[in-house]
Amino acid sequence: MCGIAGFYQNKYDFLSSNYGGRTHKNKWYSRLVQMKQSLAHRGPDDEHVVLFHHAGFAHTRLSIRDIQGGVQPMTCSYQGTTATIVYNGEIYNTAELRQKLSAYPLQWNTTGDTEVILNGFLAMGTSFFEELNGIFAFAIYVEKTGTLILVRDPLGVKPLFYQIQNDTLVFASEPKAIFAYGIDPSADHSCWNEIFSLGPARTPGNGGFAQMKEVLPGKYVTLTPRPSSPFFHFKEESFWSLKARPHTDSYLETVEKVSWLIEDSIERQMVSDIPICCFLSGGLDSSLVSAVCQSKLKQRDRVLNTFSFDFKDNTKNFRANSFQSSLDRPYAEQMAKYIGSNHTFLECNNQIQADYLYKAVDARDFPCMADVESSMLYFCEQVSKTNQVALTGECADEIFGGYPWFHDENLWSKHTFPWSWDMDARKALLDDDFASSLHMEDYSQRAYMDTIESTPHLSDDTPQEARRREIAWLNIRWFMMTLLNRMDRASMYSGLEARVPFADHRILDYVYSIPWHMKCYNGQTKSLLVEAGKPFLPDSVLYRKKSPYPKTYDPAYEQLLADRLLEMVNETNSPLTGIIDKKKLSHFLHTPSDYGKPWYGQLMAGPQMLAYFLQVGYWIRNYSISL
Repeated sequence: MCGIAGFYQNKYDFLSSNYGGRTHKNKWYSRLVQMKQSLAHRGPDDEHVVLFHHAGFAHTRLSIRDIQGGVQPMTCSYQGTTATIVYNGEIYNTAELRQKLSAYPLQWNTTGDTEVILNGFLAMGTSFFEELNGIFAFAIYVEKTGTLILVRDPLGVKPLFYQIQNDTLVFASEPKAIFAYGIDPSADHSCWNEIFSLGPARTPGNGGFAQMKEVLPGKYVTLTPRPSSPFFHFKEESFWSLKARPHTDSYLETVEKVSWLIEDSIERQMVSDIPICCFLSGGLDSSLVSAVCQSKLKQRDRVLNTFSFDFKDNTKNFRANSFQSSLDRPYAEQMAKYIGSNHTFLECNNQIQADYLYKAVDARDFPCMADVESSMLYFCEQVSKTNQVALTGECADEIFGGYPWFHDENLWSKHTFPWSWDMDARKALLDDDFASSLHMEDYSQRAYMDTIESTPHLSDDTPQEARRREIAWLNIRWFMMTLLNRMDRASMYSGLEARVPFADHRILDYVYSIPWHMKCYNGQTKSLLVEAGKPFLPDSVLYRKKSPYPKTYDPAYEQLLADRLLEMVNETNSPLTGIIDKKKLSHFLHTPSDYGKPWYGQLMAGPQMLAYFLQVGYWIRNYSISL
């Protein structure tokens, strides 16, 4: 994994002596260096920049494959065309693609996937993008034609932000590199709604900040110069999109196909020139990934490192609720012993979790998933001390239907986001005038309806099946993207590459079209995943009720948050002035928290709301945001 950044314009020549010669070039090199340095955490092993006549590329590298040969930016030539790439990600079908490209007289200088992407583009053009199986975001520049192409993987696992300012497009893996270029962060009406009406989710394609965008999953953007003009043409196209197809396989055939796809994806994502590890919670998803990895490594006489995460004294403080009925640790212990992995239990205390709330904003450049994200940031930092590649169980619930709103008719029949249906919870602390100015219900409902209207359907879907597809699509476009963003930023902030085998577009493409009675066969939640896990997992884990990412139940943590938030709102020139109503906050802090009333599904309730407002205040101050 890596960090990429750059800029593109058609107004003047960065390398020409007509614009100040060496001094002019140094100015733009300096900007590239600043952008590169802002992403150093994503790639601590190597870094380079290159300046073209009308573009500049910066790259920071985390060396996972072809450690000696995979230096970027990388340039290749074919039949008179030269192109350069900066790339972040992993291509898991590299060997097959290289074999396919052997039909072309291409030159090969490395064994890595970067060169495969670039040579594939030179040989086959943009049609090659649909051949890629992996997680990726990359930029390709063809200097002869002055063309820049930005590309993002089908499920959006890897981020790619951009902003157009006047006649220049600036792009990067994270917003901080766009700011390092010289664009100031700012907020508008949409930005505040993203934070309070939808957050920690973001509208697909919305970069959070005013005027900032993100390349959509499965899309590529092409920029070409306009003749006799300082501006450029901007065109967005799809190379992959999800479709609903008639499902003709029997249940047994479906189980067999799903099982093969899952095992194949996990095995492909084990490819690395350095040791891999797995996050193992003791739940079905991460246990299956870990078990398959260990079974493959055992064939090579190697042992898998696994890690699980929890909070200090959670055994003592835990209170079961409708979302989380059991602690992870006993199941993680059982699974580690069952597969024979080298397991490490990591713990986070109240102070660390609260302190890392601000680091999480630094990592994400935006208010995020409160302590759900701050704790993951800390855990990834600990894992990165021994491993640089980790496989996780993310995305299985969204694809296979594991969340409560897939099953609870009261939730899935609501015509709004089922994980965030109570806007009153979001307004609980907001100043009434501020909340009224946002028109939060309208903004949220418009985002919801835009998604519903784009749901892939079949013409003969029953009303109930059609609604199931809508719920699945909402999860894929929103809930899954929120968790993928969290995982990317939390892991890459410490130079840890997190891979997500369930986020293979082949799996999503097949499973999305499977009818609900097969996905929940005989009433069994995620029945297809259960069937796939039978050769690898004990029954106690196979049939364990879903338990979300853990959070602390220590009342002292909530008190710590309350004290910090009170201190922030009572400061002179508080960043939360005009946003938080002090009387509402006082009432909230003197009312017992309801851990079951969600701000954002099962992951964010009362304590997390306090943490979220702390993040908002920190973000306003540190990014110099004006209300």
